[in-house]
This record gives sequence, structure tokens and C-alpha cells, in this order.
Amino acid sequence: MAGERAVGLVRELHRAAGGHLPPFRAEGLRQALEEMRALYERNQADVSEAKSGRTDLIFLIRFRHCCLLRNQRCILAYLYDRLLRIRALRWEYGSVLPNTIQFHMSAEEVEWFNRYKKSLATYMRSVGGEEGLDLTQDIKPPKTLYIEVRCLRDYGEFEIDDGTTVLLKKNSQHFLPRWKCEQLIRQGVLEHILS
Repeated sequence: MAGERAVGLVRELHRAAGGHLPPFRAEGLRQALEEMRALYERNQADVSEAKSGRTDLIFLIRFRHCCLLRNQRCILAYLYDRLLRIRALRWEYGSVLPNTIQFHMSAEEVEWFNRYKKSLATYMRSVGGEEGLDLTQDIKPPKTLYIEVRCLRDYGEFEIDDGTTVLLKKNSQHFLPRWKCEQLIRQGVLEHILS
């Protein structure tokens, strides 16, 4: 039946729940595109005959055209869903994907992943001041706004937004706003004490 190969690609993705990336089906995609080419060529021939007066072909032409559109939507859904899954993998695994995942990707998908990775890195460097802002660091929101930190070296006075100043001396412990401490943690002045 027309369109089964393209629908099969979408079904396979649907079965791979949880963001899992199944192997890229280049052969199935090629077969679906070949089917579309054959439908298009048959339609072109029948359109020429329909113009010459054979009106009985109009319904067949419309049916083939609907099959072409359905195949097109299925193929685009297949490719787009795979790109969404690959984009999510960047956030889950970081900039280097495990070989088992890369093995399931086409060469074009690997290239797209590398371009997305570079684009994200460029954006993260452009925001957040000199050091940039690592958007992949805290994907889930924090449970508390304040964290307990220990000073690893003498820093001096540290002012909080409410105007309070805290003296950061080596080995002293403080309960400070998370967002104010993140840069000092990255610089190695403070360390987060996990409770």
C-alpha cells in the first residue's frame, strides 16, 4: 500500500520511547523517496492524459497526490523528531556523545550535532560576562536559593544584594545566595558543601 514505508519510519520512532535514538534508516528513507518519485511520475503522465479529456483519471491523480503529501509529512516528521532527540542528547550528555549513540546517527546528523554544539558554545561564551555562562550546568531548577559554602582561600569582603557584607576567609563557612556564589565557585574561591 502507498505510504507504508514512510509511516514505518514514524512508527519506529514512536516505539523508541523515552528519547532513545533508534538507528537511522537510510534504506527505508530511500525507499520512501523512491516511492514518491514513482507516484509523481505516474501523476505527471496521467495529468497529460487528463488534459486531453480523460476525466476518469482525476480521482486517481488526487489519490496519488494525497499519498505524496502524506509521505512528505511522514518523512519530515521522522527527520524533525530525530533532530529534536539529537538536540536533547547534547543537553543530556554534553558536547561528546557516546559511540553507541553516534553509531545510530547518519553523517548529516553528526554534522548537524557538531554545528549545534558550536552554536550553543558560542552563545554561552557571549552571555554572562568574561567567563561566559554554562547553560548546561543546572538543567533542573535548584531546590533552595541559598547554599552552604566553604572558603578555600582568603578573598576579603563580599557584598550581598541586601547590603550585607561577609568576610570570606580561608576555611570559613557561610550560607549565601546560590547565584551570588556560582562565579566564586568556578574561580575556586568557594566550594559548595553538600548536605
